[in-house]
Amino acid sequence: MKKFDVAIAGGGLIGASIALDLANAGLGVGLFDRQEPGLEASWAGAGILSPAPESAALIALVPLAKASMAIYPEFVRMVEEASGRSAGYRPKGTLQALFSRHAREELSTVIALHHGLGLRAEPLSARDARALEPALSEDLEAGVLRPEEASVDNRALTQAVLEAARRSGVQFFSARGAEAIWREGGRCLGLHLKNEKVEAQWTVIAAGCFSANIQGVAPYAPVRPAKGQMVALRADDLKIERVLWSEKIYLVPRNDGRILAGATVEYTGFEKVLTAGGLEKILAGAIELSPGLAGSRVEETWAGLRPDSPDHLPILGPTDIDGLLIATGHFRSGILLTPITARLVREWVTEQRVTVDWDRFSPMRFESASAHRAPA
Repeated sequence: MKKFDVAIAGGGLIGASIALDLANAGLGVGLFDRQEPGLEASWAGAGILSPAPESAALIALVPLAKASMAIYPEFVRMVEEASGRSAGYRPKGTLQALFSRHAREELSTVIALHHGLGLRAEPLSARDARALEPALSEDLEAGVLRPEEASVDNRALTQAVLEAARRSGVQFFSARGAEAIWREGGRCLGLHLKNEKVEAQWTVIAAGCFSANIQGVAPYAPVRPAKGQMVALRADDLKIERVLWSEKIYLVPRNDGRILAGATVEYTGFEKVLTAGGLEKILAGAIELSPGLAGSRVEETWAGLRPDSPDHLPILGPTDIDGLLIATGHFRSGILLTPITARLVREWVTEQRVTVDWDRFSPMRFESASAHRAPA
């Protein structure tokens, strides 16, 4: 029987980053994935690093997102040094484009919201916005510069984290996904794989949208897959420096010259089918935001599955089963929240305390709700 200090179910960016932090703290870590690590949501994302809330429901996430942004440069440096690989980090900010006839009022609202949340945001006229990003549409009415935001090449970052974790002593087990938690009474003793058990003092569930499929986990992590279709474009005569954002689309430039456009949010189960309607929506939005992309080459199309929780907020922290921690449900913010998630899990495992409040994201909020709904 394999035995570790910590067994982690899920080998994506978050699971691998948790493993890396724990290994660097001197713990023996085993990481178990249903396939090759790093090929699900971590591979499929765009890598936008923005703590700005996309809706009122996500305002609760801002403090955690700001804490993660604050340590991202340090996280990238550590990973790149430990792995010898580049993460494609681009701290160049985001430019939010406003097209509405009521752009002036909308601009005031956006600036006030950001400042109220302690986020830097600067109002831009249409002329100033296009001076910063000439590829923007002439139909632009106003813009918002969010200078402290960034992006990262999530595929490169994931591979760098995996390599750094291997060099730090993490043991990887591909095609060895967890089927159930190993529970005896009020204690989690590890994981059940297909034909064996894995013993661990601590067990971390970080299997993204597949977490709820692990027997015993669903009451704490009722996640479901949210499909996102994406397109990678290349336009040799078009230069975009920053992440460009509108209410319909985002464009994310890569260091290799590609421009990623995305993404849809679809609840269609675990399928990753690309659809004509989804791609049309992305391409139409991209060309509206930056008309020069009409002549760009389509280099790649793909779809990925984000882990979404019932309230769209992450599921982080210990459960009422001793030794069992959850780290999933990050929805559209998984890449952004990776450093803080890894740090908090490591702090809890090694010190049983955390330096950033994570109670709002406790797995117990779902277990408690389920118990409350149960008949007497």
